Amino acid sequence: MSTDWRQWHEHYDDPASGLARRLAVVRDEVRRLLSGRRGARTQVTSICAGDGRDLLPVLASMEVDVDAVLVEIDPVLADRARATVAASGLAQVEVRTGDAGLASALAGETPADVFLACGVFGNITDSDLETTIGALPGLVAPGGAVVWTRGASLRDGELSDHAGDPADLVRELFTRHGFAEDTFVRPADAAFRVGVHRRSSDAAYVALPERMFSFAR
Repeated sequence: MSTDWRQWHEHYDDPASGLARRLAVVRDEVRRLLSGRRGARTQVTSICAGDGRDLLPVLASMEVDVDAVLVEIDPVLADRARATVAASGLAQVEVRTGDAGLASALAGETPADVFLACGVFGNITDSDLETTIGALPGLVAPGGAVVWTRGASLRDGELSDHAGDPADLVRELFTRHGFAEDTFVRPADAAFRVGVHRRSSDAAYVALPERMFSFAR
């Protein structure tokens, strides 16, 4: 893995960047999903969570009954997330420093009502993508939603062999593994995509593999 993820996060500072625009869409979707569960206790999981900016400001701005677990492998980014949790008084949020590609990183967790996989699918192979989506029925509650992101093809740096927009492969795999599409955002003037898929009650549960994915760049 060669990407400097701390440096990568600096692109959020440009409000006109695709990353900043993607962040706004993700937060809107998380806010919509949490608003739809007002009055119910909600389990939230965020993998490869970085400094938590996809989720934590939304939780801090809403009065919702949430238990959340964020998993991030970079210790500096994880510490930044913990600092935000403390400053925001989010007592029911846990930040774990660990490899979210390992099933053990989420051991013992209640299946999520809202599951975030943002900044993940464009950094793994097609094989790992299918393994990960195939494992999600074991990590997401029936009716629960997965919020995910994917960039358009990076040409020479693209990891997917899918012809066309690689986000469409993500959508196909969710359908194949028992999820229904709730939302899909594909801006005409930007290279990011944001999707929300809900787990159907009859999605086949499979035992979690020891490793779901590894970042390939």
